[in-house]
Order: sequence, then structure tokens, then C-alpha cells
Amino acid sequence: MKFGTYIRDKRMELKSFSSKFSLRKIAGVIDVEPAFLSKVERNIVPPPSEGKIIALAEALDEDPDFLLGLAGRISKDLVSIVSKRPILMAELLRKLEYRSDEVIEAIVKQI
Repeated sequence: MKFGTYIRDKRMELKSFSSKFSLRKIAGVIDVEPAFLSKVERNIVPPPSEGKIIALAEALDEDPDFLLGLAGRISKDLVSIVSKRPILMAELLRKLEYRSDEVIEAIVKQI
């Protein structure tokens, strides 16, 4: 699913429960123009900056890493972690690529 489509669907779902999720109100919360957010939701413009995506995640009660992933981005803190040990981290991620979520969750809990 495209980033903008997901954002619009999520916002519209929440809007059915509360008017605080209108396009204008969410745009205000994340400090962008409503027209810009509308273009993002219609996939006319690319997703906003990392900071705006994180603010959007908070406003929509969504996981920031999930939204960043949908936007094709990785948070700066993860880039920093990988940059410290690029070979090891790349090998780890490649080995985990086809593992089930349950297996990865077990590894995370073990660490």
C-alpha cells in the first residue's frame, strides 16, 4: 500500500469517531498546509520529512517506524546504529529477512 493511501484511510477511519482527525486539524497538528497533506494523501507528492512522519504517526496513534517504512525511509537513529557496524548489521538483517515475525520476536526478547 502506498504511504498516502494508508494515511488517508487511517485518518478517515479515525475521523468517523472524532472530528479532531479532519484533514485541516491533522495538518495543523503536524504543522503543514492542508493542501500539502491532501497531496500526500493522494500520492501526488512524496511523503514528508522524517520529523513530519513521526508527528503524523503520533497524531494518528500509529507506529512511527511503520509509517517511515511505508514511506521507504529508516529513522535516523537506526541509520546511526547500522553505520557503527555496517557489515555486522547488514549480515544480521539479511539473515533475518525470511524469518517469521515470531522467530524475530523471540530473538529480540532474548537480547
